[in-house]
Amino acid sequence: MLSRRLFCSALATLGLALGGTSLQAADAPADIVTTAVNAGSFKTLAAALQAAGLVETLQGPGPFTVFAPTDEAFAKLPAGTVETLLKPENKGQLISILTYHVVPGNVPASEVVKLSNATTVNGQRVAVAVEGSSVKVDQAQVVTTDIACTNGTIHVIDQVILPVSDDIPTVADKAGSFKTLLAAAKAAGLGEVLASDGPLTVFAPTDEAFAKLPAGTVDSLLKPENRDKLVSILKYHVVPGRIYADQVIAKSPLPTAQGGALPVALKDGKVTVGGAGVAAADIEARNGVIHVIDSVILPPAPVKATSAVHQAPATRLVTETYRCPKSGRVMHRTVRVSQ
Repeated sequence: MLSRRLFCSALATLGLALGGTSLQAADAPADIVTTAVNAGSFKTLAAALQAAGLVETLQGPGPFTVFAPTDEAFAKLPAGTVETLLKPENKGQLISILTYHVVPGNVPASEVVKLSNATTVNGQRVAVAVEGSSVKVDQAQVVTTDIACTNGTIHVIDQVILPVSDDIPTVADKAGSFKTLLAAAKAAGLGEVLASDGPLTVFAPTDEAFAKLPAGTVDSLLKPENRDKLVSILKYHVVPGRIYADQVIAKSPLPTAQGGALPVALKDGKVTVGGAGVAAADIEARNGVIHVIDSVILPPAPVKATSAVHQAPATRLVTETYRCPKSGRVMHRTVRVSQ
């Protein structure tokens, strides 16, 4: 009953915020939120936008492209999901889901069909696929396109699309092939960093990649006395920001959290990062993206500054007396000589 009251309250508040939909003619251009409310089939979306505090944003200048789930789409979620998301304590999760449905810019259907993915306001990318005469965004089918708004475009979809909610360490742990990397991150005290909001791009060596190191290397690095070296190596695999595979070449060299830069090369259609081959790319996480690599990348050894200072030999000034060969006069001159 409480969740239902929350839902109804959100709708009522939204109606007041818009000043009543009767003030807006049905065929007159309106902003995205007003258009959705006037349509009558996006009540759940409207309530969710209100609960997430996104109404003002989507009434702003934008432009935005919204893949809008209908009330029927929300009804396909497991029972109780919507009511749970509308609770104040779940506002962060709700914002993450809703912004995953929003793409910056005005993207009409004629442009959507040319895409393989689109970066959302959430930060993660949605997959776009054209299958015959239909278009899918992740697993949702686009059922109506190009609803024009004053600040963008609405495309209607038949399912709610969900972003990845796990952070980088959790995604790596569930993959099952990064046990050594996760153990190293824990030993280096970097677990919380990799689970932070980020975003971060991690070039993640697999267990097999670590196994390629000389025998005993990993065990040595995990010792407390070698923590600084381990931290340096691991940070050399982390780049601030969310950088996808189709962006790494243009952004090369990639500035790392360690302070050095990772060179990226493309040869024979294969990408290498710091000399390591990329085995899998664009694995999404809540706070970044993971690219799987087949070798551990070691940062270059620091160049030692030379401390030797060249010292000129000691000298002194002396005055010489000589006779000019032409005039026969006695002359004087000052010269510098070694001591």
